[in-house]
Amino acid sequence: MQQIANWLKKLGMSEYTERFAENDIDMAVLPDLTDEHLKNLGVSLGHRLKMLRAIRDLSSASVAATAPAAPEPTRQDDAERRPLTVMFTDLVGSTALSAKLDPEDMRFVIGAYHQCVAETVSRFDGFVAKYMGDGVLIYFGYPHAHEDDAERAVRTGLALVEAVGKLRVQEPLQVRIGVATGLVVVGDLVGSGEAQERGVVGETPNLAARLQGIAAANTVVVAEGTRRLLGNLFELEDLGPKDLRGIAGPARAWAALRASTMESRFEALHTSGLTALVGREEETELLLRRWARAKTGEGQVVLLSGEAGIGKSRLTAALLERLVGEPHTRLRYFCSPQHTDSALYPSIAQLERAAGFRRDDADDQRLKKLEALLAQGTSDLSEAVPMLAELLLIPTGDRYPPLNLTPQKRKEKTLKAQLAQVEGLAAQQPVLMVWEDVHWSDPTTRESLDLLIDRVPRRRVLVIITFRPEFSPPWVDRPHVTLLSLSRLPTKQRVDMITHVTGGKALPKEIIDQIVDRTDGVPLFIEELTKSVVEGGIVTETANGYAMSGPATPLAIPTTLHASLLARLDRLAPAREVAQIGAALGRSFSHEQISAVSGMPLQQLDDALARLVHAELIFRRGTPPHAEYTFKHALVQDAAYSTLLRSRRKSERFWRSNSRRRQKRSLKCWRIISPKPE
Repeated sequence: MQQIANWLKKLGMSEYTERFAENDIDMAVLPDLTDEHLKNLGVSLGHRLKMLRAIRDLSSASVAATAPAAPEPTRQDDAERRPLTVMFTDLVGSTALSAKLDPEDMRFVIGAYHQCVAETVSRFDGFVAKYMGDGVLIYFGYPHAHEDDAERAVRTGLALVEAVGKLRVQEPLQVRIGVATGLVVVGDLVGSGEAQERGVVGETPNLAARLQGIAAANTVVVAEGTRRLLGNLFELEDLGPKDLRGIAGPARAWAALRASTMESRFEALHTSGLTALVGREEETELLLRRWARAKTGEGQVVLLSGEAGIGKSRLTAALLERLVGEPHTRLRYFCSPQHTDSALYPSIAQLERAAGFRRDDADDQRLKKLEALLAQGTSDLSEAVPMLAELLLIPTGDRYPPLNLTPQKRKEKTLKAQLAQVEGLAAQQPVLMVWEDVHWSDPTTRESLDLLIDRVPRRRVLVIITFRPEFSPPWVDRPHVTLLSLSRLPTKQRVDMITHVTGGKALPKEIIDQIVDRTDGVPLFIEELTKSVVEGGIVTETANGYAMSGPATPLAIPTTLHASLLARLDRLAPAREVAQIGAALGRSFSHEQISAVSGMPLQQLDDALARLVHAELIFRRGTPPHAEYTFKHALVQDAAYSTLLRSRRKSERFWRSNSRRRQKRSLKCWRIISPKPE
């Protein structure tokens, strides 16, 4: 459905994305749509005419390529260093298959396979870098990074195994897939004409290719570096160390079997347990007070806002821990960056978990489990079961009458059935509902939250909704709604958190000072940077704590944070180069400095700086041309600087060392040529 979403966005009609998804309209059926179909979907006359014209303009070739995995950069000199997750996928037995089939039939098979790969990769926002016969090279993290690139790659691999197996071709197809993550140089244009591609240099693509070579049919094999970024998000089988051609030393490999059933992504990524909650006493007490009011029938909503890593999920987990001994019903919903266009994805996932669905359950078993779940909130299943069974794609057979509803009416009744279930549960005992990462929610989920929040005041319900600052919640003006914004930790609490992470063992003062200064009070940064120090050989454990293993050096960005930090920059692609130049100048830089070294037209530079300020990647004091800029986070500055090639870093250092001299010279020249006042 991502292709349809992209097509509608290109037409400026994204408001119809959900209606198309609800009616299973994909690119394959798009050419068959008529004016009557679009009218039944609720599309206005003017938009119907525009859509039909656009559909007529689509050729069969353009339909297959409507949504490329990612736009390629246009500059030819934008190669950069960055962590990248590389995937190699290969058809099993293609040589034997080509000997068996007519060349024209084999061409059709390969074409179907390539299209299947492109569409699947597009769903997870990867980048198809190169087709090599029956092999495909895929990047996750370039040209745009995501904070979960390793996860996206493995989910893509598992989805590919399923999708390729379902292709309707002359012979059943199987694939084998290798995935590796590491530092590369990527972006150089290699070749010319149709053979031109964005090259990648480093050990990572070689490792991914070798892992693909040892993978069994329909298996995704991942490298150790990738596995460390996955936590417990997947069920993995340890394949042990493998001797791989061209790779120095044995490489440990893992087979990704399936996604795990862990409820919380936050908890799945903390494999060694949650770090103690530091600070946040006032916030915890506020949540407990709102819970006390909700238990009396005065329902409450808390909007919990904060930047990535600030501790929203950890705070809600602490509340859940405090309420373990209290009678209540707990409902948890998790929005996902990979399902922003999937209607009611958080609700579907919650129902499947709560009902206890298993992968091998038959439809009848799933229906019985759903009935048992819904019976906890209502004695009348006649309407709730058919609506929610349809949402979960469970056929009801002749046990319930068929639903003959328009898409709009079906949605209304589905949302009503969900709300009735919550109200039924709240009538029995208090309900705690936690909605995580609502900035990634789909439009229908937000509509369901509108209805829920309107009904909460008269129910024994506390709703906690977490989100990042870029999301603007429409519910803040309700009297039963509290907005709670999490701030960064002060210095003392940063030190306390470091001590918790080390298990009470003291780090050298110079290391503590670096962590405190560079993490800017963001708990996730503190936790990951401290762990990287302890586990990375920078310090040695002693009887009384830790001692330096060698001379003190600037701490590197932890691998677990690198993609997340780059994602913040990549979302501002036109301004990223300015961020890189600023990073080379230092944590703080002036408008005069960056103007002197950037070589950009002033308006272009000012627009880029304004974007970085608006995105809160940098702070500004004063107004251009007398403004001073500071990176909000030292680690964001480090991430921007780390993408520069060494050759360009030397150039940037030259700019930095000479920028003051150049400014003075420019100012002197300006005074000479400026007309004197009369």
